[in-house]
Amino acid sequence: MTTLSERLAAAQRGGDPAVPSGTATSGTAESPAGKRRADVPVGKDRFEDLKSGVHKELLQQLGPQLYDANMPQEELDERVRGALGDVLGRANQPLTGADRARITQEISDDILGYGPIEPLLRDSDVSEVMVNGPSDVWVEKNGRLEKTTARFNDEAHLRRTIEKIVSRIGRRVDESSPMVDARLPDGSRVNAVVPPLAVDGSALTIRKFATDPLTVEDLIRFGSLSRRTADFLEACVRGRLNVIVSGSTGAGKTTTLNVLSSFIPADERIVTIEDAAELQLKQDHVVRLESRPSNIEGKGAVTIRDLVKNSLRMRPDRIIVGEVRDSSALDMLQAMNTGHDGSICSLHSNGPRDTLSRMETMVLMAGMDLPVRAIREQVASAVDLIVHQARFKDGSRHITHITEVERMEGDIITLQDVFVYDHSAGFDAEGRSRGGLRGTGLRPKFLEKMAHANITVDPMLFATDGR
Repeated sequence: MTTLSERLAAAQRGGDPAVPSGTATSGTAESPAGKRRADVPVGKDRFEDLKSGVHKELLQQLGPQLYDANMPQEELDERVRGALGDVLGRANQPLTGADRARITQEISDDILGYGPIEPLLRDSDVSEVMVNGPSDVWVEKNGRLEKTTARFNDEAHLRRTIEKIVSRIGRRVDESSPMVDARLPDGSRVNAVVPPLAVDGSALTIRKFATDPLTVEDLIRFGSLSRRTADFLEACVRGRLNVIVSGSTGAGKTTTLNVLSSFIPADERIVTIEDAAELQLKQDHVVRLESRPSNIEGKGAVTIRDLVKNSLRMRPDRIIVGEVRDSSALDMLQAMNTGHDGSICSLHSNGPRDTLSRMETMVLMAGMDLPVRAIREQVASAVDLIVHQARFKDGSRHITHITEVERMEGDIITLQDVFVYDHSAGFDAEGRSRGGLRGTGLRPKFLEKMAHANITVDPMLFATDGR
């Protein structure tokens, strides 16, 4: 059996790790001094074998330290890199500087991070990482999809990475539970689907969240909303209106939810409820709740609906639900209608009118035999404002509607747009929309409710000219 040092030296020579330096194999003449043997290719496979050997020896040297939950991350990083340098330093013929740096980085990423996708997660320009099997990795940059050269060694390597992510928050993924929602320590959202549901290999999707969350000033700079609509939304939140943030997948609902939540006064108690904790609120008094899937026996699940019910007993001033997608909509409406004004939630929809339809459908999912009119009356009474967001073809994200929910007229809930995105300006040479949010000139009727919270709004905010 060859040692790691001999394998490293052999990789430098391009020879068989089992044959000492200077020994000719049968049927092959010794190459001239200083040259590689022509009959032995030096390629990716040899480099991968070498990296695998270093990786295994490093794992043997560190042992259970890698899984010590009490060890600070900084200390673990230092020990791994120290041991890695020690292992590589014992080679008779050290690797070239470039190869040594590459092995060090890739093994560190594998042990301390998430393997081949770790560099993508470090890239600030990447907003989403999509793995469609071991050898098919895509990213979203500036709103557009790009294929990368990142690769996992095989399906087992990808599965180990997925299990590493989900196990850190006490969740699992296997053949009996092949789908999972999780999050990274920085709050980035993770979804994984493994075989047999994923036909071409495990699928992993990571939506990155900035370490420093986007602020309202960032959204104004990006053109997602205008200064006066930002002022209006701040007044609505401080005036304790119940707000629904709606939009399609990837439209930026959670970012907008974060920004709206930042307007909540610091002297209020906030309870956040999410499937995977993503909201990054800066207030001092925040209680974060996270749902829990069932265990391997199919028991112990705690749903969003359970958490919404429980939050009513926690003396909240505001309840924020990361995403309403099921019968928890009924409990959210009940909370909004029982004195918890100023609550905010998000849901998927195609527009303000569809938002109300989806809310009705989700209330019916609760199994209550309620007439549709009764549900609509609850919705009209509870919800004050809908903020709808969309992702445009150029990859940019914009708030397209800020709509007041007025009242029932017959069996229909009437809506009134306060601000609407104006597409009439067309597009520039690079395909970016020139439009923006414009006032409709209509003053919302909930201004009186805001006045009861001592919040007033400049009437010129609703003028039709300007943005």
